[in-house]
Amino acid sequence: MGWTQRLRDAGMVVATAVLLGGSLAVPAARADAPPSAPLTDLVNPFIGTENEGNTYPGAAVPFGMVQFSPDTGHNTGYDYSQNHIRGFSLVHLSGVGCGLGGDLPVLPTTGDVTETDYAKYEAEFSHDSERANPGSYRVDLKTGIEAELTATARTGVQRYTFPATDKANVLLNAGQSLHRTISTKVEILDNRTVRTAITGSGFCQDTKPYTVYTVTRFDRPFTTSGTWNGDTVTEGSRESVSAGRNGAFVRFDTTKDRTVEATTALSYVDARGAALNLRSEGGRSFDAVRSQAHRAWEDRLDDVRAQGGGDTLRRTFYSSLYRSFLAPNIGSDADGRYTGWDQRVHRAQGFTYYQNWSLWDTYRTQSQLLSLLAPREARDMAISVIKIDEDSGWLPKWGYGTVETNIMTGDPVTPFLTNAYQQGLLKGADGYAERAYRALKKNADGVPPADSPAVGREANKEYIANGFAPYVKDRPHAKPGDSDYDHGASATLEYALSDAMLGAMARDLGHDADAARYAARAQNYRKIYDGSTGFFRARDASGSFTGPADPALSEGFHEGTSWQYQWLVPQDLPGMVDLIGGKQTANDRLDSFFAYEQLLKDPAKTAREVWVNGPYDYYNADKYNPQNEPDLIAPYTYLSTGQPWKTTDVVHAALTLFTDAPTGMTGNDDLGTMSAWNVLSSIGIFPVQPGYDTWGLSTPVFPRVDLTLDRRYYPHGALTVTAPGTSDRDRYIQSARVDGSSYGRTYLTTESLRGLRSLSFTVGAEPSGWGTSADAAPPALGPTR
Repeated sequence: MGWTQRLRDAGMVVATAVLLGGSLAVPAARADAPPSAPLTDLVNPFIGTENEGNTYPGAAVPFGMVQFSPDTGHNTGYDYSQNHIRGFSLVHLSGVGCGLGGDLPVLPTTGDVTETDYAKYEAEFSHDSERANPGSYRVDLKTGIEAELTATARTGVQRYTFPATDKANVLLNAGQSLHRTISTKVEILDNRTVRTAITGSGFCQDTKPYTVYTVTRFDRPFTTSGTWNGDTVTEGSRESVSAGRNGAFVRFDTTKDRTVEATTALSYVDARGAALNLRSEGGRSFDAVRSQAHRAWEDRLDDVRAQGGGDTLRRTFYSSLYRSFLAPNIGSDADGRYTGWDQRVHRAQGFTYYQNWSLWDTYRTQSQLLSLLAPREARDMAISVIKIDEDSGWLPKWGYGTVETNIMTGDPVTPFLTNAYQQGLLKGADGYAERAYRALKKNADGVPPADSPAVGREANKEYIANGFAPYVKDRPHAKPGDSDYDHGASATLEYALSDAMLGAMARDLGHDADAARYAARAQNYRKIYDGSTGFFRARDASGSFTGPADPALSEGFHEGTSWQYQWLVPQDLPGMVDLIGGKQTANDRLDSFFAYEQLLKDPAKTAREVWVNGPYDYYNADKYNPQNEPDLIAPYTYLSTGQPWKTTDVVHAALTLFTDAPTGMTGNDDLGTMSAWNVLSSIGIFPVQPGYDTWGLSTPVFPRVDLTLDRRYYPHGALTVTAPGTSDRDRYIQSARVDGSSYGRTYLTTESLRGLRSLSFTVGAEPSGWGTSADAAPPALGPTR
């Protein structure tokens, strides 16, 4: 599949094409790659590593279990503004907002081992000596040691080049990470092998504990080794168990042979699983693994061939495409075993098990992008979520590794799974569609019991009875994580959105009574509409509107205001528009929301100075926040108000926030969410009804993009999107054609995409009447759609 051929076996990517020429490493900023250069040369992994983008620059393969990357002291791992490395650890999630992962930070040192706190033995470095490319990372530490990292799906491979010394050490720190470490065990098995078991907890708040197992195999024997426990370092010790600082050191003589290589395998199952993953994916040289990782990324990126565009545009686009493929992550070992959410060992048969589910974020953009460009993996990801329900009794909300964190609110798992269904990933004779539906119905109609770690739709009892989730300020949390009662207004909107998507799935599967019931509940957004203000507003347990009447100061909305949540009714935008007073009122409100008149004069300045107020500044605002998820779909609302050219104006202004510098992310990436927004909006197709099969259209930023698609889902195997002459000036769609035929609607469905070979736009310098007819807009979901 793709422009180069790829094979996949148990989630491990093996590329068979000859490696394209070019360097395997790029600096944080580099000259533009020539057109014939590998696409990986356009990727800058340092984008988003500053100003709370919370990305990481280290080594990973697409969807790999291991993300081998440096930690500098920032709570989520790496911060470009810092200049000391505490260790190179195995697990990172791209763009999360709280500390997570960072297991087993490893650092090369020289001399005697006297410090056991990585904040004290950290090594200084300069960005001048730092290089990163998809699948590899290297840095020169100011201790005189060169460190290089690469990865396979389930292993991290490291190479250290030491100065000439008889005290070249590698420190393996089991007791410190980016989360709370509860207990660890370190074992030195022989003179080349170290094994650990690390139990940790936490993501924004405390969670149930999880355990990761590692085994590290060096390419030559140690001259000596030892362990530490707390502040005490014991040379010759072979085992240490601790609830605090705990680790091992191994030493080499590098007076003649200055290079040390090692492979660390990871498992969430047990020590046997880590050993199996090491046998399956280890045993190769650093250079061989790095070349394979590079080929895997080149093959993945090569499915999207964008032509034209300036240097920065191409780099930000392909860097976003790269980050879109970093998660979710393989959770099963090479033999298919995985630890389920019941904390028991299961075996994936006929699919690869995935984990790490930032669903509140990814259901809006990234899950659709993966359905389009990586449907085989997206199918397995959907099956994995179904398995979470079957293993543990409940669907996830925000899952990390083997546990539920309950971070964020609403019901994000429903549009995630209904999207998989609508994109055709669950259809077939294997029964997954009905299995998904049964799990979603249970989730939509109930609340997890007290002994379940999940909170699910926590406010469902009141929502089903009264049509809204109440906002109950300062209500004690029954379980760790976020509470829907703290955000009753936005939870109501998210429940209603999910009801609409589930109703559409129910109708398709023949569950007509359920379909009607969920379709009726999808109208519950109306229950929190306050006619006196013209905005949505939280209700308290008695049903009274509560909090400030000013929609910019509203309460009860998660990471946003009523202004930003106003547009989160993708299931029924025509109904919402009528509710607030019709298209003219909606357009006036949208223009104010986007500061549209200012935007026309200076799009980039408006985006940076009017819209953006800081990565975590969610409240007290009446403007678009492109740095966070609640209003990511909002620019496409103009498609439903008869002014589709304004969607292009707003989208193209928002795209200026993505640059090729470390500060070039807009907000946290949230496991590829913001990156996927950039990719889809740049191509000109965007999922305007998350959880359904509707793709809104806007002007592409490239004159041509060739997509290679999986023939199992897209019979033609390719789609070409063209917009000759597209530019900052000529950005307005004058007409559109699908396979040469005139097309006047502002949306396509997945079914229509499957039959297409080409989507072409004619663009110009002024808005046109394209997409303004009465039937041009994406229709509301309903019984007859």
